[in-house]
Amino acid sequence: MSFIKVGTDTNGKDIEVYYQDLGTGKPVVLIHGWPLSSSMWDYQLNELPKYGLRVIAYDRRGFGKSSQPWDGYDYDTLAADLKAVLDTLDLQDVTLVGFSMGGGEIARYMSSYAGARVSKVAFVSAVTPYLLKTEDNPDGVDQSTFDEITENLLQDRADFLQTFGKQFYGVSLLNPAVSQAHLDGDFARAYAASYKATLDCAAAFSSTDFRPDLPSINVPTLIIHGDADKTVPIESSGERLAEALPSARYIVYEGAPHGLYFTEKERLNEDLLAFVKESVSSPTF
Repeated sequence: MSFIKVGTDTNGKDIEVYYQDLGTGKPVVLIHGWPLSSSMWDYQLNELPKYGLRVIAYDRRGFGKSSQPWDGYDYDTLAADLKAVLDTLDLQDVTLVGFSMGGGEIARYMSSYAGARVSKVAFVSAVTPYLLKTEDNPDGVDQSTFDEITENLLQDRADFLQTFGKQFYGVSLLNPAVSQAHLDGDFARAYAASYKATLDCAAAFSSTDFRPDLPSINVPTLIIHGDADKTVPIESSGERLAEALPSARYIVYEGAPHGLYFTEKERLNEDLLAFVKESVSSPTF
């Protein structure tokens, strides 16, 4: 397995993030959402490299196969981890693709490091620009919603994660959306994460204001969001982000839930390919 050192913990032990590096060509870095790991990108990792792309997906600290330190789950540190990935692999002309919480890492990285090594960015179902409802952000989500997430995680993490998974994909009696097997797989991914990281990252993505970071984004930008997203409502995120970045290409997936990387995987793959490459070539096997 492949790991990159991103720092050391308070005891001097190395903090390492696990990554997958597939294909050759222009690099695309996939940043996963909460509370999953890089394996959520299986259907992109299996497809995008066929089109002459080098696709890298890494596990955020605290999740997947990466180290699980006690702290470091603020966006400044997470953006620094992303920088370590790009620097260690010496990637140039990179397209960053951030799903949900991962969109925050893109925004903070672009402002903290002047967009070094990055040529394009894509926000998919992202938490940017600011999720929390405040006086100057009236379209945000009430604090009580995030308090309930924390309370439920503290009360019974396993039960919360199973319930959350259904909302993630818009599962209902009339709309199965995804198989129980897929939900079970997501539960296994989420439950393997650090409990502390799960709690701290929920606090980070719900309370971090990325609006000051957005002026630093001066590269071609793609925004994709489902209008049936009940996890990161489009009114609080995708629409606001598109307003803040008027030159971005904004695509709304009608009827799509939060987890559209799976429910709309064929369309998402096509849109990402079209964005990364001027024209899509034939797959190479």
